[in-house]
Amino acid sequence: MDYFYDPANWVAIATVLFVGVVVYLKVPAMVGEALDKRAKEIADELEAARRLRDEAQALLASYQRRTANAEKEVEEIVEQARAEAARHSRDMQAALAAQAERRSKMVEEKIAQAETQAIQEVRAAAVDAAVSAARTLISSQLNSEKERELIEQSISDVRGKLH
Repeated sequence: MDYFYDPANWVAIATVLFVGVVVYLKVPAMVGEALDKRAKEIADELEAARRLRDEAQALLASYQRRTANAEKEVEEIVEQARAEAARHSRDMQAALAAQAERRSKMVEEKIAQAETQAIQEVRAAAVDAAVSAARTLISSQLNSEKERELIEQSISDVRGKLH
């Protein structure tokens, strides 16, 4: 009976009973199933992570393409703006040149008008001076006898021309 008093024997008996109960209750199968289930969950999570990584890479590539396209569009817009600015500059230069030419013609016309008016004023002044000089000259050289002769000659000339 010393056999029952030895603690090592009780540990052996408890271990055998524990292993028997574990085998009887199919604990290794349950542990295997739990491990298989956990392995499947991990595999599913890994597959989901791969899909998410692939989607992220596709999204990144899409954004990179969009960025490249946006840069191209920006360059095109800048080129169009430069071309438009150059065209506006040419148009403005042509308009300014045309305006300068019109103003130049207007100034030339005003100068020509001023010249014509000055010539007319000089002629009028010359005529007035000539008339005044002739009047002075005639009045100084003309006496009453010569006046009568001139009047009579003028009257006879008029009569001859009227008949």
